[in-house]
Amino acid sequence: CHKTSVAFSGWLRSEGVILMGNVVSVHSKSLGGAKKSCGRVVITGGAGFIGSQLCDRYVDRGDTVICIDDLSTGRTANIAHLMDRPNFSFRRHDVVEPYDVDGPIDVIFNMACPASPPKYQADPIKTIRTCFMGAEHALSLALRKDAVVLQASTSEVYGDPRISPQSEDYRERRGARIRVARIFNTYGPRMDPSDGRVVSNFIVQSLLGDDITLYGDGSQTRSFCFVDDLVDGLVALVEAPDTVNYPVNIGNPVESSIKDLANILHKLTRSRSGIVQRDLPVDDPKQRCPDIELAREVLGWQPRVALEDGLKKTIPYFSKQIEARRDGSLSRG
Repeated sequence: CHKTSVAFSGWLRSEGVILMGNVVSVHSKSLGGAKKSCGRVVITGGAGFIGSQLCDRYVDRGDTVICIDDLSTGRTANIAHLMDRPNFSFRRHDVVEPYDVDGPIDVIFNMACPASPPKYQADPIKTIRTCFMGAEHALSLALRKDAVVLQASTSEVYGDPRISPQSEDYRERRGARIRVARIFNTYGPRMDPSDGRVVSNFIVQSLLGDDITLYGDGSQTRSFCFVDDLVDGLVALVEAPDTVNYPVNIGNPVESSIKDLANILHKLTRSRSGIVQRDLPVDDPKQRCPDIELAREVLGWQPRVALEDGLKKTIPYFSKQIEARRDGSLSRG
């Protein structure tokens, strides 16, 4: 491991360092090699859909994992199987407030932010505070501990693109060098059935026999990345050489229309649901597809799980969630 630079963009000040916008990265050590143990790993948002899968990966690899989550959208059910593992600990905490961790820290994954539309729209001010203050506090911890921090970003920064697939340079970048994982549509076990995203909506509607709701004619496209592939990409990015200090798209470049997704799920669930059309929201992007050439080149990463195969692994999880809710045995905490 060796020293490297700190990279940010936005308008914040933290411990004497001026950040020109939202913190997007601190990279203070190189952990080159995808299977090298990181030692001690902090994962904020660690009880969420993606964060909990990162917890699994590092705990199973033998690293010590400190999971931080306020459970506003994360669920203890996602990490319950880890609670007795000696190299795992959970702290309930809102990252809007400062926090510290005893002892050395090697890596911080800042994954704490509501990701589903109904939840991040419910309290926009809290969502913004979580993004900005959570990033600032992760940076402060990284500076104190001389640690690597990976900041999760969303592909929504591309808006409704006129260029597809979207490369990392599609939007003009300002400020200093940037290092960030730009995450595209991800699906898999541990998604919240009520999170309002298209995969979860369609699976729940199919399993319940409700009409599958298409907005518009269903010709708009998305690219869907199975969560195991995403976790592989995030691990590869955080352990890449120090020179990888710029945004990297992590997603599946295979586009599928929303109508095709509905038809695949209708077939896989053997559903009796009909398919109905509703008006397309004005802010719904017509395309969302990552250009992952950079990830292929600098990380040696690309997704491996085909959409239908990933859905086959995801549907049983949703079936169990629906049955648990019917039985009244599923809790939010």
